Formats: sequence, structure tokens, C-alpha cells
Amino acid sequence: MNVLVRMKGLGGHLRRSYSTKFSSKNVRQTFIDFFEQKHQHLYVPSSPVRPRGDPSLLFVNAGMNQFKPILLGAVDPRSEMARYRRVVNSQKCVRAGGKHNDLDDVGRDIYHHTFFEMMGSWSFGDYFKEEACAMAWSLLTEHYGMSPDRLYVSYFSGDAASGLPADEETRHIWLDIGVQKDRILPFGLQENFWEMGDTGPCGPCSEIHYDHLGGRDASPLVNTGSPEVVELWNLVFMQYNREADGSLRPLPQQSVDTGLGLERLLAVLQDKRSNYDTDLFSPLLDHIHQVSRCGPYGGRVAPGLEGRVDMAYRVVADHVRTLAVCIADGVSPGMSGPELVLRRILRRAVRFSTEVLQAPQGALGSLVPTVVQVLGDAYPELHRHQEQIVSIIDDNEDQFLSSLQQGVRIINKTAPLSSNHNSQPLFPAPVAWSLHRNLGFPLDLLQLILEERGLQVDQVLLDQLLARNHKRGSEPAVASESETHLDVHTLASLKQQGIKHTDQSPKYQYNLHNGRYVFPECTAAVKALFVGQQQVSEVAPGQRCLVLLDRTSFYAEQGGQSHDQGYLSRHDSPDVLYPVEEVAVAGGYVLHLVPAAYALKVGDLLHLHLDQAQRLSCMAKHTATHLLSWALRSVLGPNTQQRGSHVGPKRLRFDFSIKGSLSTTQLQEVQRLVEEAIVADQEVYSREVPLRNARTIPGLRTVDEVYPDPVRVVSVGVPVAELLDGHTEGHHSVELCCGTHLLRTGAIEDLVVVSERQMMKGVSRVVALTGEPAKQARDAGQVLAQAVASLVTRTASFSSSSSSSSSSRRNDAQRLAKEVGLLTDAVDSTPVPQWQRRELQAQLRSLQRTTNTALRKVESQEAAVRAEGLLQQKGEQTVLVERVEADSLSVLMKTVNQVSSRRPDSLVMLLSHQQSSGKVLCACQVPKGYLAVAACDWAAAVCSHLGGSSGGSQLVAKGTGTSGDITEVLRWAEEYAHRSAPPKDS
Repeated sequence: MNVLVRMKGLGGHLRRSYSTKFSSKNVRQTFIDFFEQKHQHLYVPSSPVRPRGDPSLLFVNAGMNQFKPILLGAVDPRSEMARYRRVVNSQKCVRAGGKHNDLDDVGRDIYHHTFFEMMGSWSFGDYFKEEACAMAWSLLTEHYGMSPDRLYVSYFSGDAASGLPADEETRHIWLDIGVQKDRILPFGLQENFWEMGDTGPCGPCSEIHYDHLGGRDASPLVNTGSPEVVELWNLVFMQYNREADGSLRPLPQQSVDTGLGLERLLAVLQDKRSNYDTDLFSPLLDHIHQVSRCGPYGGRVAPGLEGRVDMAYRVVADHVRTLAVCIADGVSPGMSGPELVLRRILRRAVRFSTEVLQAPQGALGSLVPTVVQVLGDAYPELHRHQEQIVSIIDDNEDQFLSSLQQGVRIINKTAPLSSNHNSQPLFPAPVAWSLHRNLGFPLDLLQLILEERGLQVDQVLLDQLLARNHKRGSEPAVASESETHLDVHTLASLKQQGIKHTDQSPKYQYNLHNGRYVFPECTAAVKALFVGQQQVSEVAPGQRCLVLLDRTSFYAEQGGQSHDQGYLSRHDSPDVLYPVEEVAVAGGYVLHLVPAAYALKVGDLLHLHLDQAQRLSCMAKHTATHLLSWALRSVLGPNTQQRGSHVGPKRLRFDFSIKGSLSTTQLQEVQRLVEEAIVADQEVYSREVPLRNARTIPGLRTVDEVYPDPVRVVSVGVPVAELLDGHTEGHHSVELCCGTHLLRTGAIEDLVVVSERQMMKGVSRVVALTGEPAKQARDAGQVLAQAVASLVTRTASFSSSSSSSSSSRRNDAQRLAKEVGLLTDAVDSTPVPQWQRRELQAQLRSLQRTTNTALRKVESQEAAVRAEGLLQQKGEQTVLVERVEADSLSVLMKTVNQVSSRRPDSLVMLLSHQQSSGKVLCACQVPKGYLAVAACDWAAAVCSHLGGSSGGSQLVAKGTGTSGDITEVLRWAEEYAHRSAPPKDS
């Protein structure tokens, strides 16, 4: 059976066929089956594109990312990952932002992508070069049927400056396999030496390249960037570790990491020159054609309209795949880090879709089902989240298009000012930056609009603003190396010395006695000491060191829970104390960061003393977090997913997926469910069980992370044994968790959600307090509620009364408005129940409208009285400049409006002198359609004369200044009006 794929090239439409054997689904599965079934590799599903606990990366951008703990020697020895020897997978990768950024290249050529699939095979201390090369050659030539005549291989030629010899071993392996000598090509560090980063595991690599044309010697084109000869597969042989000083040390364990890009492989197997002509993209390109107002995709990379249309096809097809995959993995468009990058991707796709392809709004989201159809079998999370993906794309597209309209309005208002007030018309850089940063307005679009108006942006200052905010906004915050970090060599050395992994069981050994938690004493022996990365046998007084004990009751920071605090004391000298500043775990070893005021040596016996109040507070909040997660899923539905959490001694934070924001009713219901569980004082059960068995528990909640095996199961209200037996009656919280928990829920005492806000589209964050702080929040809420209720009563009384004088009512309205503002600030900033905060904020907004309306009404009445008196005094003057009493620009402007409405043909300016400060308020209005003098120019001249500033329009304007003698100012203002333009009809 053959599937026909239409391809339009520069020479017109071409029709080519390929066997379903080489469909994307079959090619991907053939790769996995080859390694899994023929070479005993373990299939490991792709990790999400958001890196697991790696702040140095925006996205997973290579197949090796999820296996870094193995390569660094830091993997939990109890986890399934620690037992990996041979692995195969197809990893979802995103290269957009950070060190590997292909975003701006996508669409300009026929092979760059922001999202791609990296198929990989791995060996961790098992086989090495010979087996890796043989497997790769066999798969390509025997199973995919590639002609060896079209394949070229490269190897590392060595680097004298680094002291690295040529990888002759790999060259001989390829010769033994049967590769022709003239097709085995040497290359240097840049092409054939792979490194994880500035430090870490690295080594020589061997690449396999494919010649699309064949029948020639294409070796001169290898590694030249030629689209005719492309790199297919990279085999990395990790032999070294790049040290902090730049030197290389042999790794304690050699590994193999291979990466074969699915998109490029398909182009070869389906006989296409472009990745976009494969069946990964052709259904998408057809769908784009259906929703656009352009001709079909032609595959062109050329200047002009047709080339730009085809570029738009590629951009939209690539970007919607990236959007779908990222959103399904919990990354939504936002304002920082990977979320900001995804926001750029979405807006770039929207622009090409609407501006170039002329597709209607909503077209981008309509492509998602096609993405799911193509990729959903390999990545089932796309099926689960399809509706959410469409919703988030549609909402963000609507927001962006609205922002574009708002941005154009701002440009229209700012551009005339740039032309009028600058000798060289420069558009202000701060405005350009604000448009870009806050509205997401594309800078290239801004420049096009300005060019049409004969303007250009202040590029020097804009570049400075961009550089200043670059790392803070679009780049990830790279974590500084912790003092508790040990490198791969040090961790390997501990194993070679026979030092066993730390016994961490004492951290769970506590009990309840007469209603109080008892933490048994823990005594441990010092097994190793480190100053920096240097292992030492003894630490001198005054040195900071890492202490490795044979056992510990201290909890190391992991799973979102803060590390324990406390101190160590010597067994032989109880008064000698070592405060513990930080606790971390790496590769099964728990490290205690200690400033050693006294000498310490290997073999010393130490007593471990927890800060019990801090530990108990963390335990309460961790158990409360589980209850909160359970309550949210009970209210919002079982598909609600955790997107992050943190448990500390003072508060807990929980991020979760939700389309909008929690309503007040939902907040109350979530809090009610948690309160009921606390009052019921339910028992909290925990038990270590095999990971395979744990995953069979009904209702189990997991997050994306690597779990140890056996894994700790924490259940509230139902024994773990019953859950393993299939108990499903009633609602209960059950999770895989390594954290420390209460034994009964009653010790939480209370829980109050004090904050809930959208972190980004589709992800919300709640912050909650427990215990006494939660009770204080409730009390504070009641106090504020009473204050708001009192203010409601007084405002209602004020509104219904009309007996007091105008001055008295104005004072009362101003006083009420001030109280509303102060109470609003208190409600916004005080920890109170979030549902109550929202109710109080709504009441205060209503009060603010009421007091503002009353104040405006009083001011209008006063302005009418002042205007009437002024008109009776001045009569029919065409230029009316006068002093009046007014305590605000608002009242003064209202008086000008009243006078102008009665004298529509007059130029009116009123000044008010604030005697106490010397400040002069100025407001003016000119007749509608009057062109001789503009109100904004009149006010600007007078306020500049007063050393102040002003603003306004052709019709009305206002400003302020300072003067000791207002009489002279009045004369000057009137003369300016007469001088600038004669009275109307004169």
C-alpha cells in the first residue's frame, strides 16, 4: 500500500509516493523496536519539555537532558533510573531561547524547527563505541534500507591544545564494519567533540551523514551546511568530565548517548529534500491551506511574496506543534522564562497566520486537532489536553490581537509628539520598550509603522533597555552552584571507598505521645568531610564544610519541601555545637553544610538535633498541601494537575492547572473540604511499596518526577494496605511523596487560602497558611469586614442626606473617599481568606464609585455657582481670564466647562492660587473649531511662564505652576491670548 504525498517545488507540482513502512509512526516505532527487542534496551517514555529540576535550561533541548542525574552520578540509588543500563526513547525537544535558539531561523529554511523529536539510544556503563557504531549502521542500512553509498561517517581528529588524541579507535571500528576508507572523515573539536555545558560529562563523537543525491563523492560537502548532505545521527562517547578549570578528567563510568532526529530521518526515507514535505507536516500544511486565503504550500525559499507565503506556512506549522506540545506539558504563554518564549512563539505564529496567510482569527487553534492526529499516538498527553490547548491558544490570540490594536493607538498618539518636539524625529525608546514588553508588540512591526510616518526609534537607548532586561526576562535564571554540590568524580570516589549511601530512615522515625510529637534522638558517625570539592580527613576550626554521616534525621530539600534546620553536637563534648545551614542529597548521600567553629574529623560521633518547631511546621503544611490538592481535584475535577509546589515553615504554595481563576464559591468549597478533614483528625498513613504496585492504586496522584523504588505512599484516612487491595470507597488523598507528614490531620489546626492568582494562562497559584497564622488571618478578615460594613452604612447615610451645605458635603465625600482608599489598601495587603478578600474588594469598589459620584456632583454644583458669579461680573468678553477659588484642578476644570457652555464663543482661562504653597492651578478651553490658538498651547505658555507644566488637547487643557503674584500672571495670560489670535469675528 502506498500513500501519495503532494509536493510543489519551484518547477511545479511533483507527486511522489512512499511506502507506509516509512510513515512517521512506523519509522519511530521501528527505531524503538530495534533497540528494545533486538538489543535489550529499556524503552523510557519522553520526559515533558519542561526540565525536571534543572534551572539552567528553558526547555528540554536534547535527548540526554532527562538522564543528566545518571551522567553526573547524582541519581537516587533507589530510583528506577539508577538501574538503567541500556535505554531507548524518542524525546520531545524544544530549541527556542537560551543557548540553543532556532526560533528566528524557523520558516526561513526548510529544516529548522522549534519543536522536534530526538530518537536516542543509550548505554550507561554497559557497551561502548564498537557496539554503538554497529547498531547504528545495522539500523540504517538493513532495517531502513539506506544505501551505504550515500552514507559518510566522521570521527574526532584530536586537539593538541587540549591534549586530546585522535579517536583512532572509532575510525578502525568503522573500517571493520565495512565503511570505505574515503568515507571516514576526521573533524576537530567544534564538529566532533560533544560537551554538556561549560562543565560536566563530554567526549568525542562520531556522526553519520547522508547524501541526498548519491552517485558522487560528497565528502567535501560534509559539515559544510549543505542541504544536500545532512547529518543524521550523532554517536557521543562520554569519556571525560570537563572540570571548572577547563581541564578534562576521565569519567569513572563511560557512557554512550546517540541522537537521531526523526524529522531529518523521515526526509531521507520519504525521499524529500525538506522536513516540511514529510507526513509529520503535510497534513498540517493542507489544513493551513484550507483556513487561509492563499494558494497551496509550494516549498519555496526565495524573496518576494510567494517565498514569504511559504515561509508563513512553515512558521505556522512548526509553531502550532510547539504550542500544542508545550501546553500539554504544562508550559503556557506567560511573562518570564519558558512561558515568555512560548508567548513569543504564539505571537509570531499569529502574525504570520493573520498578516501573511490572511487566515481568520481562531485559525491557529483550529490546527490543534491535526497536530494531535499526527503526534497523539506517540505522546498521548496531547489527546488528554486537546481542549485545553485550543482554549489557551484562542485566548492568547485574542489578547494579542487586542494588544496590537492598543499598541497602534499608542503609536498614533506618540508619533505626532515625536515629530513636533524633536529636531530629529525619534520615537521614544521607553515607549517602544513598553509596547514590546507589556503588550508584546513586535519591534519589527513597530519599525515598519514608524518608517511609514518618517520616524525611527531611538535605537541606542532601546538596545540598552533590551540588554538590561534580556537575562531578567527571556533567559532562565541560572542557579549558582550550591555549596552542597559534589561533582561526578567525588560521588564516584565515595562509592569506590565503600562508603554506603546515607541511611535516611530516621527522618521518618517520630511518634505521637500524649498529643505531642516526639522526635527520637539520632546519633551518627562522620563518614566523610569536604571543604569545597576536596575530601579531607579533618576540618580545622573556622572552616565551612560538608559533613557526610552514616545516618541522618535531617530532611534534605526535595519534593518541594524545605530542608530541616538544627545543629549537631559532639558525643564526647556535648557543649560543642555545629549549626546546620543547609541539607542536600546527591546520589544517595545526604550532605550537611556546617560552619565548623571547632575541629571535626572523620569517625567522630555526633548527636543530631532538629529544630522541632520548624520541622513540625513543615510537616503540617506538607500534609495540608496534600489535602489542598485533593480538595482542588474534588471541586474542579480529576484532570486538575499539579504544576508545582513549595512547603516551608511559614506558608505553603501550590500551582495547578485551571482554565480561568477559582470563583469565590469554589474557593469556599475547597477550604470547607480541607477544614472538614482537619476537624475529623484523620489518620495519615505512609508505607514504602514497590513502584509497580503503587501505580495500581485507584485515585493515585503523581507529578512528573523520577520516583525511588520502593516508593513512599502517603494516604489520608485510608490505610495504604487497603488501597493496594483496591479500596475505592469515599474520597481520600493518596500520593507518592518522600516528604515528612503529620500522623493525624488535626495538628494542622486550621488552613486559610490567603491568595489565588493566575500565574499564566491555564495555571493558577494558591498560597495558604496553617495553624495560628491561619486563625489570625480569619480574625483579620472579620475586623476588616466590620470596618467595611460600617463604611457602607455611613456612605448610605451620606447619600440619602441633602440638608448639609455644599462645602460640608464636599468635605464628607472627600473623607469617605479617603477611608475607602485606606481600607482598600488594607484589604489588598492583609493576609485574610481569599474568598473574603474578593467580597470585600467588590464592596469597596462599589463604595468608591458612590463616593466619587457624590464628589463629582458636589464639585459640579460648586462650579456652576462660581461660573454664574463670574459671568455676571465679566459679562460678554471674548477672552475671559480670571482668578477663582478652587482647591483642585478637577473643580477648576469643571468651572471652565460651565463658563464655556454659557459662553461658547469665548476663550476661557481660570487660575487658582493656593496661598499656602504658592502653587497655581490653570485650566482653559477654546471654542470648538477655533484654529487661531489651541488650548494646549495656551496652557503650555502660561504654565511655562510659571515654571510648571501642562497637558491637554486643541480644545481643553490644564496644568500647574508656581507664583507669588497671580495678578501679573492673569495679565500675561490674557495678553498672550490677544497677541496669539485676535478675538473671534474681530
